[in-house]
Amino acid sequence: MTGQRGEGVLNGHRGIGQTVTGEALVAADNFSARYDLDRLKGKFSRPQHKLHGKSYVGKILILNAAKGGVASAWMLKEMMSRDMGPKALVLNFANPIMAQGAAYADLPLLDRFERDVTRAVTTGDIVEVNPAAGTLTIIEKK
Repeated sequence: MTGQRGEGVLNGHRGIGQTVTGEALVAADNFSARYDLDRLKGKFSRPQHKLHGKSYVGKILILNAAKGGVASAWMLKEMMSRDMGPKALVLNFANPIMAQGAAYADLPLLDRFERDVTRAVTTGDIVEVNPAAGTLTIIEKK
């Protein structure tokens, strides 16, 4: 339902970064900053990705699991330095490389929820990511 407030809190593990609020961009796909994104245009570029063609800039990016290697760290840092990154990265499962990359880029990151975050949140929902508390709060459902 549109406009409902206080939809719920999802508990995850404590993450990194500052608390942020914004619009969710959600898919059950996995995530590689190196292979899924066009960092210059700010859009998902891999044709097989469910978010292909969508802009991730300024969104709370909610995906299943991190994939890929060390290139993600410098890509996240480079995107964030040009204000072409997401507001936060929320995953069911992050790997150590993604965690290091998010820390290096000063990108809030939260993962390992009590339930599948990609099913609990819908694209367009307004959410608050609080890494210190390990929570994602759905403020408003689309």
